[in-house]
Amino acid sequence: MASRDSREYEFIPRIINPVKMKRARFFAADGHVRESRKVLVEKMPWLVTDVLPDPQSVLAAVSGEPSVFLFDDTGLAILDAKALRSRSPDSVFVLLSFQPYIQFAPPQAAAQKYPYTTGADLVFAVNRDAFPPESIILPAVRAAEDLLNIKKHSSLRRFIFHIVDDEPRWFSQFLPVLYAIIGQRADVMITRTYEESLSFLFGVEEESKIRAESRLPRGHGDDVVCLITDIFFPKGDELQSGAGRDLIRLVNRRFPRIPVIIASKAKEAHELQGLGFVLPKGDPGSLEKLREHILNFTGMGDFLVSDDEGRELHRAKNIQEICGILLQAEKDNEEARRLRQLLENYGDKDKFSTWLYMHSYRELGDRLRPRRSRGRELITLLKRNLQVEIARLDRTPLAMGGEKIFHLPDLLAALRSLPPETIQPYSDNDIISSWLDRRGYPELAEELRPIHGSGTELRQTLVEIVDKWITVYRERDSRP
Repeated sequence: MASRDSREYEFIPRIINPVKMKRARFFAADGHVRESRKVLVEKMPWLVTDVLPDPQSVLAAVSGEPSVFLFDDTGLAILDAKALRSRSPDSVFVLLSFQPYIQFAPPQAAAQKYPYTTGADLVFAVNRDAFPPESIILPAVRAAEDLLNIKKHSSLRRFIFHIVDDEPRWFSQFLPVLYAIIGQRADVMITRTYEESLSFLFGVEEESKIRAESRLPRGHGDDVVCLITDIFFPKGDELQSGAGRDLIRLVNRRFPRIPVIIASKAKEAHELQGLGFVLPKGDPGSLEKLREHILNFTGMGDFLVSDDEGRELHRAKNIQEICGILLQAEKDNEEARRLRQLLENYGDKDKFSTWLYMHSYRELGDRLRPRRSRGRELITLLKRNLQVEIARLDRTPLAMGGEKIFHLPDLLAALRSLPPETIQPYSDNDIISSWLDRRGYPELAEELRPIHGSGTELRQTLVEIVDKWITVYRERDSRP
């Protein structure tokens, strides 16, 4: 019998979208939209993509496979979208709109002027300058896959960024950045009205119908890890209402653990500063500020401990460094007592379990999430569980193509020797990055996360990046 010290533990990656899009079908008059298909062929090679020539061929393109239909304004305007939807229940319809009015208008106003917009599940702005179709197509397809999984297919615990805005132009600017940050660690859900937002979060369309005891099973609020919302979007018949203020206050009251990003340049946003992080939407540097905030406050990046005024006190890149923070909290002095109080608040807001989930410690997150300990008992509980995981790290290999990978040199050797088609799904599904996060190499994980492709080019890119970071970590006296 193997000794306890030699036991191996299985690394089980968390797949957020168990249902993958299988087909991407284009019906568009605009040549640039049709040409964007080449991006999917290169970056999402598992997708079967085709360009359909006329409405009859679209209606005939019925498939039981999960599919995304991509239209421009002309394509969707001349199509019987209802007929297609009735034949393709596992499909998502995406409109890539060149119409300036649609790009800025609330959905109700757009529908009045351009009725065909009601046939789309998702609407993105495209043009020849800031939003060329080839730069929007990847996040559009990914958002369609997220929507399909959230609404129809997955009963798994989910992690969702909830985006509330009525302008498709903002989605085209923002989603490419967001997906590059989150990779396959979380989904994105877009709502464009107050009622849609309530329905998603609470399962009702009127605030008066929210009952605290029933909100979790009926809505998705418990799965949301960040709310990013504008101030002004439709509520009822009022197309330019300040519904964002109501939504922010409601989420703060019902889900105080959810970090809120207020994406607005309106002066009203600054009145809500105490309820969320104000991001001046569209300002120079705003997307970089967004990236930094998401990494720091949604569990995606370092584990950050801040005081009540927002001053950073401690930062940890891995569970070993989190244990170091816990050791400081064990001390018998006033500073340690204040740190314990802060960590109690973190526990109440599920910040420990969320960080663990995002860094591929799913089982540990599940164990800790329902626990509500206080003071030294909390510190002891956390430290004991983290130390168990630390002891297992060197015995939890990444299994890839029959190879067991324990350390970075093992990963480099496997990437060099395995066929590209074996490596590709591990890259596409963030499995390599998830394992690296767990092993305490977050910088390398972040650099690999947005990389997609196929063939020898993908393999060579991965090899070069891993080789570079092995050198970096060695110079830092880490343990590659």
